[in-house]
Amino acid sequence: MENAGYVADDGSARELKTADQTATARAAAAAASRRRQKEQQLAAGAAAVQLPRTIGALSGSAILIGSIVGSGIFISPAGVLRHSGSVGAALTIWFVCGLVEAVGALCYIELGLLLPEHGGDFTYLLRAFGPLHPFLGALPAFLHCWLDVNVSNPGGTAVLALTFAQYSVRPWYGSDCSPPLGLESLLAALIVLTLTAANCIGVHWSTRLQSASTVAKMTAMAIIVAGGVYSLSRGNAHHLATGYQGTTSSSGELAAAFLTCLWAYGGWKNLNNITEEVKNPPRTLPLSILGSLPIVTLFYIMVNIAYLAVLSPEQMMSSHAVAFTFGERVLGPAAFLMPLGVALSVFGSLNSAALSGSRVMMAVARKGHHLHAFSLVHVRWLTPVPALIFHALVTCSMILIGDVGTLLRLAGFVGSFFNVMVLVALFILRSTMPDAKRPYRMPTVLAALRLLFSAYLLVGPIVDHPRTEYLYSVAMLLLGLAVYTPFVYKGWSWPLLERCTVGLQKALELLPTEH
Repeated sequence: MENAGYVADDGSARELKTADQTATARAAAAAASRRRQKEQQLAAGAAAVQLPRTIGALSGSAILIGSIVGSGIFISPAGVLRHSGSVGAALTIWFVCGLVEAVGALCYIELGLLLPEHGGDFTYLLRAFGPLHPFLGALPAFLHCWLDVNVSNPGGTAVLALTFAQYSVRPWYGSDCSPPLGLESLLAALIVLTLTAANCIGVHWSTRLQSASTVAKMTAMAIIVAGGVYSLSRGNAHHLATGYQGTTSSSGELAAAFLTCLWAYGGWKNLNNITEEVKNPPRTLPLSILGSLPIVTLFYIMVNIAYLAVLSPEQMMSSHAVAFTFGERVLGPAAFLMPLGVALSVFGSLNSAALSGSRVMMAVARKGHHLHAFSLVHVRWLTPVPALIFHALVTCSMILIGDVGTLLRLAGFVGSFFNVMVLVALFILRSTMPDAKRPYRMPTVLAALRLLFSAYLLVGPIVDHPRTEYLYSVAMLLLGLAVYTPFVYKGWSWPLLERCTVGLQKALELLPTEH
């Protein structure tokens, strides 16, 4: 009996031991499964933790107003007036552009709530076109990245640099004397290279710069509005009374006026790029976007009226720095405050453009849509040095053009191309995801009208007046098509490029980043 009892106890012990080993094995297997899942998520670029939703309606509106109101209102009014031909047409274009961008914003609200992910345009294009065809599906997203990195972003940065140079140089020569030929372009290139070097070493000081830039920007525009109100109170409304006299009949010139004006409204898409961090997106996105655009539109019209209450249309169109000329007429001895405020404002925007442009290029390169070298970062500074350098070089090459109006039309033309692709993606997603939850649905008629308007701004200028900047954009588009098939879709690589990348890594102490 004792022996039997012993055997039974031993059997129970063995069962317990076996059960314990089984539980341990299951726990280890579960832990290994969780590790594999986490590794797969990290390998796929997924975040290890969820980003906190901290952006509400008020902060979202502040972000958008700060993004939209930049250098455009200081440099676009002269170009809009020049291309439209009359005061009435120019003011109408500023109002219509506000309405057009509001309709575009409604389309983006639908997309942002349907696909509440980071990435904005790139995400929408990839999700819409990607499943349609193994070869052509990723092409629109690639072309968006290609034109943004190589044309739109450097072109916009060049506009900012030239604007900074103009408002920094003009006060030293006055309105009656022009600075030496090439001085503004040289200063613009120097400030780009200086900011590039600073961003290569580190960007810790950029937040303080942005705060100072915002204060300077709002102060400068408050001075303009106050000066305009004072001038109107003294009965100086005769320039505004000319109305629509001299309005152009050229569709190409009108398209150029719209492209120049739309530059000043750029930035309203920024909230869609960070949708994952927005609190209650179905409520916050509409309130932020539709709350900020009417305010900006009203403010822009007030600034243009203020300009015309002090300056004649001819003085505006002949001025290279409208706000400076305005300040000379209104502020007298304190006129230097106006170009100083504008220069500080543009300097902050220029720093942001260099910072964001290089990060976009790094992200594009990490996805295999650009040279691998641009995805590398410095081992100590942890900044994308190759992307910063390339962005600076392309920007400096565009600065050589020296004409802000040309660069504005170039950036606006490429922006119209992006708008056409994204609006087409909206209709495709409605077809491929008919049952998806849509907290908001844009009226189809308005979306179609916005698409037709963007297509007109894309095709009309080329047909009516094929300027060099439009042809350059088309050439870059065709070059992107030629690059996509062998180097992105097929994944070809040149041994020479690989050796150059390795040499660059050793020379600049670069390392790849995890994504």
